[in-house]
Amino acid sequence: MKRKSVTIIVTAAASFAVLGSIGGIALAQQDRYSLTVPNGLAFSEFKGYDAWQDVAVSETKTSVKAILANDTMIQAYKDGIPGNGKPFPEGSKIVKIEWIKKVNTKSPYFVEVPDTLKSVSFIEKDSKRFPNTHGWAYAQFTYNTASKTFKPSVTGAECGYKCHTTVASQDYIFTAYPPR
Repeated sequence: MKRKSVTIIVTAAASFAVLGSIGGIALAQQDRYSLTVPNGLAFSEFKGYDAWQDVAVSETKTSVKAILANDTMIQAYKDGIPGNGKPFPEGSKIVKIEWIKKVNTKSPYFVEVPDTLKSVSFIEKDSKRFPNTHGWAYAQFTYNTASKTFKPSVTGAECGYKCHTTVASQDYIFTAYPPR
């Protein structure tokens, strides 16, 4: 009987050692690449997005956004799309990373910089998978700062389409590729 108790205690202690961290028990870190928007895009389809080239930046009253694109879309921009009237090619992908902004108090002049991550939004062109939206699919994942986790914040791949129809003449993409 004593041997069984010791085995249980050692097993439990080993489990807590694996899960434990300073100040308490830590939950396993989220695998954001397992997240998917219903009937649509998966976070995993955009692996490596944080190293993509910048297209542009934008800001609102409360946030700042970096818009990045994969090589396929960057090349299309460089070729003059959508200004030349051609559509973006299949496989074009763009991401918008949005942060709540703050004033940089160390800068010698007024400048606002990213502070808290708010969301990551993805757009992909795949006409076979998404024929009802001119080939475009949309996904947004909001970030919870306290838990350091993402969750889908939209109901499906078509959710951004209605908004993007206002720029149908630009192949459903708001962000222009400004001169460098």
